[in-house]
Amino acid sequence: MSRALHRRAVVADAHNDLLIAVTARPPHRWAGYFRERWLPQLREGGVDLQVLPVFIDDRFRPEGALRETLRMIECAHTLAEGNADEVRLCLDGDDIDAALGDGRIALVLALERAPGLDADVELLPALHRLGVRIASIAHWGRTALADGSGEDATGSRLTEAGVRALAEMERLGILFDVSHLGASGVAHVLELATRPVLATHSSARALLDHHRNLTDEQLRGIAATGGTVCVNFLGEFLATDPADRTVDRLADHILHIAEVIGVDRVGLGPDFIKEVSADTTPPCCEDAEYARLLVPGLEGPRGLPLVTEALIRRGLPEGDVEKILGGNVLELFRKELGRPLPRSAR
Repeated sequence: MSRALHRRAVVADAHNDLLIAVTARPPHRWAGYFRERWLPQLREGGVDLQVLPVFIDDRFRPEGALRETLRMIECAHTLAEGNADEVRLCLDGDDIDAALGDGRIALVLALERAPGLDADVELLPALHRLGVRIASIAHWGRTALADGSGEDATGSRLTEAGVRALAEMERLGILFDVSHLGASGVAHVLELATRPVLATHSSARALLDHHRNLTDEQLRGIAATGGTVCVNFLGEFLATDPADRTVDRLADHILHIAEVIGVDRVGLGPDFIKEVSADTTPPCCEDAEYARLLVPGLEGPRGLPLVTEALIRRGLPEGDVEKILGGNVLELFRKELGRPLPRSAR
């Protein structure tokens, strides 16, 4: 029953860093490598809607961050154009519906941390024109816009440029992503937000007290904006003991968040970093401890049906499972992506 449910549901993954792996290849290989390496995994996992974050490694910052951001955005366009029979890079809800209607995977571009932007908020319209529809403004550390969750002790809110970035993103129709943002920054965003905000890959702090997870108060604040919280699959954010990092523990986080803010506000943000690491790390340099961070069976997109099975085992109605798998994210994207506001509205 769960396999049939998974096949008919719209499955949305709000965070997969596969662009890092694809851009590690020469540009003439981008489209082919995606087709050979990643497309089969997405299809086997039943993925219908895939967010593609643009994450820039520290070695490119600061001088090369914007160049690498543009390179990764170009990679997304190239792999979409080279696999137009299978995927479509989408700018709004109509594009997503058209892709799903054709049996193609809908791809949505996101910025993670946005180091290429720095404090130059006036670049956001250009990035929007290139297809960016989701963005976060911090990672674990400090940026020109805000502090990440690893800097929670500073108690820092958004900088002046960060406040302008939020306003400009809302005007453009770019969803603001609070995953990785420091606690005070999240509170600041929730004070200012006039449109729904999104957490692309965050789990429940009530179940594991890690700075990357969201408190119940933060969850309620996100839901109050009309936004959605997509649950991270990485084991280090689910349980302290590696033995407890299981699909059922992931289900605990999903169900807790659904209990706090309602089943209509929950999605999936797996963060399948093992697959990306395998594509970019030489075998000689693999970290033997790395596997301890992962949930067995959920190392890549192929494992997504296990989440459906776990939720069915926990007694969730099929309709609720479909919402969590992707229905909620799809509904949010239909309403918000690429829907600009007049400048006078801010």
